[in-house]
Amino acid sequence: MADTPTATAAEPPEGRQWGTGGGYSGAGAPPPPPGGGYGGPGDGGAGHGGQAGHGAGPGGPQNPQNPWNAPPPPPPGGGRRRGPGALIAAVIVAALVAGGIGGGIGFWAADDDSSGSTTVSSDADAGSKALNRSPKSVAGIADKALPSVVTIETAGGQGATGTGFVFDEQGHILTNNHVVAGAAGGGGGKLTATFSDGKSYDAEVVGNAKGYDIAVIKLKDAGDRELAPLPLGNSEKMKVGDATIAIGAPFGLSGTVTTGIVSAQDRPVASSDGQGADASYMNALQTDASINPGNSGGPLLNASGAVIGVNSAIRGSDGGMGQGQSGSIGLGFAIPVNQAKRVATQLIDTGVPVYPVIGVRVGMGEKAGGATIIDEGTSGAEPVTKGGPADKAGLKPGDTITKFNDRAIDSGPTLIATIWAHKPGETVKVTYERDGKEQTADLTLGSQKGDD
Repeated sequence: MADTPTATAAEPPEGRQWGTGGGYSGAGAPPPPPGGGYGGPGDGGAGHGGQAGHGAGPGGPQNPQNPWNAPPPPPPGGGRRRGPGALIAAVIVAALVAGGIGGGIGFWAADDDSSGSTTVSSDADAGSKALNRSPKSVAGIADKALPSVVTIETAGGQGATGTGFVFDEQGHILTNNHVVAGAAGGGGGKLTATFSDGKSYDAEVVGNAKGYDIAVIKLKDAGDRELAPLPLGNSEKMKVGDATIAIGAPFGLSGTVTTGIVSAQDRPVASSDGQGADASYMNALQTDASINPGNSGGPLLNASGAVIGVNSAIRGSDGGMGQGQSGSIGLGFAIPVNQAKRVATQLIDTGVPVYPVIGVRVGMGEKAGGATIIDEGTSGAEPVTKGGPADKAGLKPGDTITKFNDRAIDSGPTLIATIWAHKPGETVKVTYERDGKEQTADLTLGSQKGDD
């Protein structure tokens, strides 16, 4: 079984090199200097990749730890002891969860029946249809959503197994870039999308955005199939504690449904596919719904069955730093659907992503007290792009950006993730420190087409 791509330090775009301790904060930027990286488009990226609480039942009070009303199990041996290993990094470095999944796991899961026993079930309990479950229950929501979720396989090239879901009636499927990277840009891989009824279709990449980690593929010869796009919710209206449902193919097990809650919002996450490709950044929805390798690209649903995010990354059991098939520890991350919808629409319309830019290079150290514009450039590149958005707003080398609108900025990666949540042309208020004094400036975001 192939290893799952994981994120260590963010990898530079193809053909470029990181400076020591530095990195890019935007797509398409020139190479950073030692100790620094790009802080805007021409500079940018996107990110990826939870513990399920599940079960449903009539009655019983709802509580934040168990939003589906299932009575929680008693804790083993009393209270839980908190350990000292709290996550303190400003930006979580998360593992992508697509991975190459071979057929061995599925065979084991299907055929490991060595007990030789025979069981008898009651006719009264046969089938979910007979139980007349509410369409608002987890079972009801899953029953409606599963026919619109596909398992994506890439054969040849960089083989991978991931998930996607029907975006429109024209056969477009929304997924993660790292799921289909082996078939994009002449990668040579063959794409196959398989529905819950077992029927498979060849597919092709319509467009992909490495920085955002979003891709759109289109089914071939799917005229015999009635496609039901999943309804899209509003990720900005989600609150911590709201119930979530994740659907995907963890470790190749298609049609797997897990539940949980939104455990945090606007979580800056930096990820890489572990294969030397561009790093991606996102302002993620964090969930404890169980997400594992193979869930990438699948939908994260709210309690009404609407998509609120695209499952993309996990903080693995190995800390997200190793190359193994790390599993869920209850820290999963999804690209907010409002951003995913915007990017997918761009890709369908033009095939090319558009990134917001601010035109500066910043240091990429975590917990740096802000995003500091580097003092010197390399290879003829300036720390502040002349005539760019930051230059027009009056920012200079050495300034430390501490707020982007009302969002506190504590590091370069946090600035990148925050930039990606906005659109080119938006005007934002930037707070920065210069010579120990706080100043503010209005800055209109520029744009950069493509990942190169």
